[in-house]
Amino acid sequence: MGAPTVAETVSSEAAASETADVIVVGAGPAGSTAAYHLAQAGLDVLLLEKTAFPREKVCGDGLTPRAVKELVAMGIDVSEEAGWLRNKGLRIISGSQRLELDWPQLAAYPDYGLVRKRDDFDEQLARQAEKAGARLHELCNVGGPVRDERTGRIVGVTARLGEEKRQVTFRAPVVVAADGNSSRLSLAMGRHRDEGRPMGVAVRTYFTTPRHDDDYLESWLELWDRRGGRERLLPGYGWVFGMGDGTSNVGLGVLNSSPAFRDLDWREVLRTWCAGMPEDWGFTPENMTGPIRGAALPMAFNRKPHYARGLMLIGDAGGLVNPFNGEGIAYAMESGRIAAEVVGQAVPRQSPAQRELALRLYPKILRDTYGGYYTLGRAFVRLIGNPKVMRLAAERGLSHPVLMRFLLKLLANLTDPTGGDATDRVINGLAKVAPRS
Repeated sequence: MGAPTVAETVSSEAAASETADVIVVGAGPAGSTAAYHLAQAGLDVLLLEKTAFPREKVCGDGLTPRAVKELVAMGIDVSEEAGWLRNKGLRIISGSQRLELDWPQLAAYPDYGLVRKRDDFDEQLARQAEKAGARLHELCNVGGPVRDERTGRIVGVTARLGEEKRQVTFRAPVVVAADGNSSRLSLAMGRHRDEGRPMGVAVRTYFTTPRHDDDYLESWLELWDRRGGRERLLPGYGWVFGMGDGTSNVGLGVLNSSPAFRDLDWREVLRTWCAGMPEDWGFTPENMTGPIRGAALPMAFNRKPHYARGLMLIGDAGGLVNPFNGEGIAYAMESGRIAAEVVGQAVPRQSPAQRELALRLYPKILRDTYGGYYTLGRAFVRLIGNPKVMRLAAERGLSHPVLMRFLLKLLANLTDPTGGDATDRVINGLAKVAPRS
């Protein structure tokens, strides 16, 4: 028989309800994925969510094949009968040019993407984690870490639970921070954002529209700053994702590499952009089904270390958003799975020193998996921050379909890790030789 888990050593029922092998703070895609895989490994997992489901999050709602792979690994039914809308690839529009690029045929990933609203999507993942055995507490507002007085290591969290805000202390030898971009838990443990890493902003809303049913995710490369009679192309893109339910998710994502980043009203940029759309699409205020909402996109490992003193960072808390395209869900789920694999190997070990040795592997795996690719992404962000480069890319890129197919693989990080075609080998080679920081 193996060594008893932490939860198994607890004698009283009352204490068991407050003690676990692992605490996961935040039940978004990262946290729920981690909790699912931890529970599948037989660990006692507490999943703490500050709100109650269903709840809304700002997102484009579009999922690439990377995210689809993680959903399938969790046993989620991704069929159209279960309410998922499939897409074939990406339609790119710039000026009068348009190009439809199918998702690549790869051994490592499926050849389709999905669309699903975040309020429903996040709840599905959280319920799947529950089915696997994770103990989900909704309306559980985590206040801060509980630390070992001698080592400073996190050994639990304090929280206010339920509508009555009952004070509770949860304890575990490992805590996983999946509490998003602001990550109060990370800040309390002294881990702040690296301001030198790229940051984006996304704003979106929903419109009732005849464009709701589409086989492609749609990306518009031209976003203009037209203040003061000038025209400046912004580093970012707009999107139109049909939801299949009579509405489209319409939004934009912009990088902080533009001088205009801090002083533009992004909600107004979105309104202006929508006003320039064809009238019969219905992207007008009277067809808007909800307010314009915005959120930050923390990119390229902008908070580190990803593990130290008992605390792991996953998803947005660790700045895992792809700097090439602003995609966060796939990397949230992947980092949640990776963290679960590492913790699953660490917790059963006999001694604290052996557990710590295993846990310290997590940042290395992240660096090996994403480090070189994110370094390339940071260079890309700096490049398109130059309006002249951005204009040239928007004007000339779509006239070269072979180049655009290469860029789709690069921007969406969709290559076969071993073998593949020539473009896969080029992209993988570039990521391998780039510094992993």
